[in-house]
Amino acid sequence: MTVLSLYPTAEEERPLQGLYLGLNLHRQAADGDLLIYSNYIASLDGRISLTKAHSAESQVPADIINRRDWRLYQELAAQADVMITSARYFRQLAKGEAQDLLPVGQEDEYADLLDWRESEGLKAQPDVLILSNSLDIPVPALKLLQGRRVLICTGKHAEPEKIAALQAAGAELFEMDAPDVSGAAVKDLLIAQGYRTAYMIAGPQVHRTLIADRVLDRLFLTTRLRLIGGTGFDTIVSGEIGGVADLQLLSLYLDRNDSTSQLFAQYALQQQ
Repeated sequence: MTVLSLYPTAEEERPLQGLYLGLNLHRQAADGDLLIYSNYIASLDGRISLTKAHSAESQVPADIINRRDWRLYQELAAQADVMITSARYFRQLAKGEAQDLLPVGQEDEYADLLDWRESEGLKAQPDVLILSNSLDIPVPALKLLQGRRVLICTGKHAEPEKIAALQAAGAELFEMDAPDVSGAAVKDLLIAQGYRTAYMIAGPQVHRTLIADRVLDRLFLTTRLRLIGGTGFDTIVSGEIGGVADLQLLSLYLDRNDSTSQLFAQYALQQQ
């Protein structure tokens, strides 16, 4: 399985396996700092999720999901100390609708990633940080993450009863000084907790939270070369982000596999 490098080295075949693992993201942050990166797969017309019929919920379109992109998703997870997600993910998990259990995956094809984490001195699985102002998090879903540290960031108006229930389930609650969780506060918290790499796998609202404060460092974007249409959909960011955010292309690969033609791009968010 190979992909074609288009940038910065053109016309060079590279193995798909190890394409992102070789970035060593867990070693990129300076002492006392944190690297935050996000990852999405989108159709060529920009859809990362479609609204389900007769529901306000949305899900990643089956027409763009594929195992080759999923391998790279797992490689990014393998380099994370902590994964940033949302309460919505746990609501989907409670309904059996989530894509995964916050990998690194346990399937045989990802055994090399588990071995790699061990060789790099990382825990078997990344910890989990949930961003939620509502704290509408199903407690039973948290129990699926036994053995992993679960942190929750919430605003200062969070309901004490919900806080108590989540703490009783083993989560660590961090109340912010503002009504809403901010990207800057998230970064400060994770640095204070000793993390060096954070992998954001949530939807466009959490992405907006990180971009608005310019604390997102890298964006990994797979573009499946398909148009899928649809009237109810999400893109990679939603809401105001405090003005335009410029990105620098770091790498671009073309997957010429007949059944999964797609582009793998890595961007750096330029800091203002």
